[in-house]
Amino acid sequence: MAKSQDQAVVTAVKRAKEAGFSAPLAWERYEAQLPQCGFGELGLCCRHCLQGPCRIDPFGEGAQCGVCGATADVMVARGVARAVAGGAASHAGHAKHVAHTLLRAARGEAPDYPVRDATKLKAVAEKIGVAAAGRAAEAVAQEVAEKALVEFSEREAPLSWTLATLPAQRIATLKRLGLLPYGVDSAISEVLHRTTYGVDADPVNILLGAVKCAVADYTACHIATDLSDILFGTPAPVVARANLGVIKKDAVNIALHGHNPLLSDILVQVAAEPELAAKAKAAGAPAGINLVGICCTGNEVLMRHGIPLATSSVSQETAILTGAVEAMVVDYQCVMPALASVAECYHTQLITTMPIAKISGARHFEFDEAAAKETARQIIETAIEAFRRRDPAKINIPDFSYPAVAGFSAEAVVGALARVDSTDPLKPLLDNIVAGNIAGVCLFAGCNTVKVAQDANYLAMVKELVRNNVLILCTGCAAGSFARHGLMRPEATEEYAGPGLRAVLKAVGEAAGLGGPLPLVLHLGSCVDNSRAVDIAVAVAKKLDVDLDKLPVVASAPEPVTEKAVAIGTWAVALGIPTHVGVVPPVLGSPAVTQFLTAGVKDLLGGYFIAETDPLKAAAALLAAIGERRRALGLPA
Repeated sequence: MAKSQDQAVVTAVKRAKEAGFSAPLAWERYEAQLPQCGFGELGLCCRHCLQGPCRIDPFGEGAQCGVCGATADVMVARGVARAVAGGAASHAGHAKHVAHTLLRAARGEAPDYPVRDATKLKAVAEKIGVAAAGRAAEAVAQEVAEKALVEFSEREAPLSWTLATLPAQRIATLKRLGLLPYGVDSAISEVLHRTTYGVDADPVNILLGAVKCAVADYTACHIATDLSDILFGTPAPVVARANLGVIKKDAVNIALHGHNPLLSDILVQVAAEPELAAKAKAAGAPAGINLVGICCTGNEVLMRHGIPLATSSVSQETAILTGAVEAMVVDYQCVMPALASVAECYHTQLITTMPIAKISGARHFEFDEAAAKETARQIIETAIEAFRRRDPAKINIPDFSYPAVAGFSAEAVVGALARVDSTDPLKPLLDNIVAGNIAGVCLFAGCNTVKVAQDANYLAMVKELVRNNVLILCTGCAAGSFARHGLMRPEATEEYAGPGLRAVLKAVGEAAGLGGPLPLVLHLGSCVDNSRAVDIAVAVAKKLDVDLDKLPVVASAPEPVTEKAVAIGTWAVALGIPTHVGVVPPVLGSPAVTQFLTAGVKDLLGGYFIAETDPLKAAAALLAAIGERRRALGLPA
């Protein structure tokens, strides 16, 4: 099967194999697993107690329940719920880490982390009921951080961030159904409790528990984004480049990979220090130090500093195959353990930094916020030393890269619209939706998977949607896909956008002083930043005084992989958004669960899942959902 639609990835792999590289990459490791367990693919296996593993025969000839009596419906529902809990735990861990850092910074215990966006600090404080007027930034930041940390443990009331960021109608729906979480960690714990041996055996009740946990995940994502903006600055549009060609032959290349900006942002700051650049040049690298991003850590430093994006999740190993990466610095999430065996074939130093995310064979530099810059300097000096051991014969940098305009936070989007109408920034967007110049909005999120030729679904779907005048927002590895293929350029707007969408992107871009259209797709940040898209949708919903499930807004994860993607997709549905997945999750073993997720939940929440592996059929389904909502609002199709 084809590995990728990205010619840089294809070229890097081909050249490495020709040069004798023999360690298996993600695609070969996938092929070695085939055929994968059919029971597992359908969700019909359970090992949640020591009497198993149990499995149910989908053909009705073997066992039809587990040892405890759990049916297919119960097994599959438990699997979905636990995936949501795993994803929520990942985002919660990220958010808590940022909150603790903000608290330490406010107390003077982490001097490398000043408040960089006082305006965002004030806005967040007011949103969650913290007084900001007339107070020192440090005092406000401390109270905001403390209130954020309270969101994780069990409270006596629904979460402040949830109540403050969603329309009143959506809050009322969630409250009526008992789906408002009272603590992020407690919602995760509740799912793990109710899905253990001898607890919840009602599949619909289990799935509603998963939805409640997903709302907690949404809250954790929002906290992480808000506090990161306070510490590192709210993103505004920047121009950078994307794809493997951003790795430089004559520089010390350091790849930043994972999901957390706490160390990577400091590395960007420290890499600019003249003495380190001088050390790199003295080691034989005339271009000095070159930082590149991978995955969502890459998106974090791309949108705030213009650091180029090298590649994305499934192709992360190919950065090392270029033979020119001196160090790959990882924090956590979406980091393949196989990076260690690939790095062994080169001079590349794989460096882990988080105590919960060590890898056998990697070097570990323990990250401590109190000494962040000191750790960053040690890492950069390690990379410079590795450069001296580089083998010129192994250099293999595919000459592929595109310009990319990134960094469209909700504030930046509203700011651009304000250039068109300063008194009512949302009016241009609403007017064009009403007129049909913008048919609707689609948020692309999620990962890349070895089960699909990398980026194939993204590229096919986005071209079909923009041809039909759908405005595209994107985060995470979805954003990476579009950036690496040149779809974050104004030129792509001219080439692919339908006439209505093209006219709108031109008008806003020119009003914003870009001298041309906005890019074809708008980069909102890393996968934790999906809350930015919700903020835009909520602003529109509040202006129209409607709930989110009335808006012509949809979402898509064409190539999902992680439990985080399951959690994000579930909270998108919980907020009333039709959500497409391009890889069928392990639910088909239960027709009842499948029916609930794709249809039954629509009656409760307005959102629902669309499972479709064909990208053009998926685009058609999303266009149909947009059309249905336009008609319900009395708008032309």
